[in-house]
Amino acid sequence: SVKPTPQPQYLAMYGPMPQERFPMPALNVRGVDPKFFRQRVAFNGSEPAGTIVVDTQQRFLYLVEPGGTAMRYGIGVGREGMAFQGEAKIGRKAEWPTWTPTPEMIEREPEKNLQYADGMEPGLTNPLGPRALYLYRNGRDTMFRIHGTSEPWSIGKAMSSGCVRMFNH
Repeated sequence: SVKPTPQPQYLAMYGPMPQERFPMPALNVRGVDPKFFRQRVAFNGSEPAGTIVVDTQQRFLYLVEPGGTAMRYGIGVGREGMAFQGEAKIGRKAEWPTWTPTPEMIEREPEKNLQYADGMEPGLTNPLGPRALYLYRNGRDTMFRIHGTSEPWSIGKAMSSGCVRMFNH
């Protein structure tokens, strides 16, 4: 089946990013449900501007803005039983981070993850993508992240090791 070509504004929004440390090609958004594209929406929550709200059921992340709006992003979330729940603070922000699988990830998939036990260098194939927000609770790293993904087709699905995935762009 032929997938429809997305509207021009989405092609531009997710176009090439040659200025990045690791230049990113345009994201292939063909076949992505348009509801998962970044868009400004009405927001009636009680959270102050600057708060990030993650709706794991609907697969959206909201960046709360002043005046009753939010920027909404489509996300991929953790497999059942592996998704983050509750409140956290962003304890660290990183551009082009190194990725290190948790001991649990290595135990679950040693053939895939053991080789990165000491970390995977930043780059286009790094699972954290170009940016990562590290979630902390009570001053401790929860090991959960909000990050880009080298698997854009995973947006809208529950399949990660618990982190919240966003389009790299």
